[in-house]
Amino acid sequence: MEKIVSKKLILGSSSPYRKSLLKRLNIPFTCISPNIDETIYESETASNAVKRLAYEKATNIANTLNDKPYLIIGSDQIAVLEETILGKPGNLEKAYSQLSLFSGKKVNFLTSLCVLDKQTQKYELSINSYSVYFRKLTHNEILYYLQTEQPFDCAGSFKCEGLGIALFEKMEGSDPNSLIGLPLIDLCNALRKMGLNPLSYESS
Repeated sequence: MEKIVSKKLILGSSSPYRKSLLKRLNIPFTCISPNIDETIYESETASNAVKRLAYEKATNIANTLNDKPYLIIGSDQIAVLEETILGKPGNLEKAYSQLSLFSGKKVNFLTSLCVLDKQTQKYELSINSYSVYFRKLTHNEILYYLQTEQPFDCAGSFKCEGLGIALFEKMEGSDPNSLIGLPLIDLCNALRKMGLNPLSYESS
């Protein structure tokens, strides 16, 4: 069997959604919340912003750790409608405005991933694009959904792994996990390059 290099995995996030996704790989990990300013610069494109934030999350955590063999995962997500960047709503009123705006339209979700090796400072940085086509939504449908699921901490004001799926006509992309917040296909590829293969992991 392939010899596994023992590297401790850290998820740079306090998101319960990313934590749930990472558990699927069956590799032990620790969660650390990054302390960064997530403000998007005025002249910054969505793709540049989302990649920068993932990298800053990973490096911020790396700077707080010793030199043991850590692999740190940073990720960020931005919703884009007709080149307008949309953040997390935070409350019912803003979530209602977002979903009303999305009604009958295509929204792109950009999810970045940075996997950083603390010891070598090498990193893998990628971005995954996923598109969601929203149904024509009525006032009552939007209000019912928001009151039921309360997705106020989610980019786009929905949880596609829950009732949010009823908001859509169709979805397009290479990895639906990226829509939830962590592109697992890209993550597996990055981990293998860093010496941690999810299909031959052995705890030590």
